[in-house]
Amino acid sequence: MFAVVYVGGKQIKVREKDTVDVEKLEVEAGKNVKLAEVLLMGEEDGSDLKIGTPYVEGAHVECEVVEHAKDDKVRVFKFNPKKRYHKTQGHRQNYTTLRVLKISGKKATVKKEDKKEEAAI
Repeated sequence: MFAVVYVGGKQIKVREKDTVDVEKLEVEAGKNVKLAEVLLMGEEDGSDLKIGTPYVEGAHVECEVVEHAKDDKVRVFKFNPKKRYHKTQGHRQNYTTLRVLKISGKKATVKKEDKKEEAAI
């Protein structure tokens, strides 16, 4: 099973037992967090696909916070030729590593009428 989750202004595709890096969350390492903003979920083969409007009702992803860390330094260098201007800046983004424990949501139910139509085809 996989899900697309909205975390920290980004959409991230996750599977069970994956580890993902997201924007820093204010949760202690070792604690569990529940991500309720699930945009899409389904099976790997494409069956039982549920698309939210904007979120899938009753769906959530349970994760464990592994660690908090900083990303590699990004150097920003500004330079104007012939003006004697140059400026260097650095930036390190904070992030949180999550381990996906469980993806859960309501199963898609097929109405009896739909089954009859499928059988007739």
